[in-house]
Amino acid sequence: MPKEQRIRVEVDGQSLELSNLDKVLYPAAGFTKGEIINYYTQVASVLLPHLRDRALTRIRFPNGVNGQSFFEKNKPGGTPDWVRVETLPVPGSTKDRETIDYVVADDLPTLVWLANLAALELHTPQWRIGEHPDLMVVDLDPGAPAGLRECCAVAVLMRDRLAEDGLTALPKTSGKKGMQLSCPIAGDQPAEEVSAYAHRIAEELERASPRTITSKMTKRLRPGKVFIDWSQNSAAKTTVAPYSLRAQATPTVSTPLTWEEVEAGAARAFTPRRCWSGWRSTATCLRRCSHPGRRCPPSK
Repeated sequence: MPKEQRIRVEVDGQSLELSNLDKVLYPAAGFTKGEIINYYTQVASVLLPHLRDRALTRIRFPNGVNGQSFFEKNKPGGTPDWVRVETLPVPGSTKDRETIDYVVADDLPTLVWLANLAALELHTPQWRIGEHPDLMVVDLDPGAPAGLRECCAVAVLMRDRLAEDGLTALPKTSGKKGMQLSCPIAGDQPAEEVSAYAHRIAEELERASPRTITSKMTKRLRPGKVFIDWSQNSAAKTTVAPYSLRAQATPTVSTPLTWEEVEAGAARAFTPRRCWSGWRSTATCLRRCSHPGRRCPPSK
């Protein structure tokens, strides 16, 4: 068995040990752990605002996307003392029940440390620590043969309906087959009320377009329709962060979109640009991130 390769680096004043940078975690694309670390380093300035002050759930793939994976909420063993950890009640439970020591990714060293642990997917709740939800999120999940083009059409309907209530919706791909809309909200309502509102709007749109939209979770009702998943606003739910990688056969990214792209039905799966010169290179960037800030869903 080959000896594990380790190197010591300094990231923004913190010392980290990185391991096995040549290990391939996306076999179909030959995409390595080093390239994953490089990708997250390059998009940190637009990704971190979406992670800051939010309890982080990671999906780790230590042996790549074809191997076993696991959800991780608790801080892992060996967490450096400079990583921010918040002990919080389990979402959706009372404060007297179980707590979790959540990692909070507020800075680049933490992001690099997580990437080195093969935490490919980064998911956050719709609330910041100690606050009510400040985002309302709806997931648009197409049932085959419906796809991203059909999601775009439903996203426009949802945007226009939410605008009637004074809400601004900002779109992104899920990085898989669907889309998500994020709406900044006042942060003065509990998750149950936010979820109930999203459910009500989803049902309203279903009544208006029953051939193309469903608000029901029953999977047998979804073929050819777009399911508006209003349940993403539950206190126990998380949503993949903008710019997070997804564990597909090839690396895809949950990518913010413009409404011009959505109206044109031009949403597609976006991938990180390959880095041919090693993980230290600054060459890796999201393929469409010349001006990423203008495309960002709300991060506050």
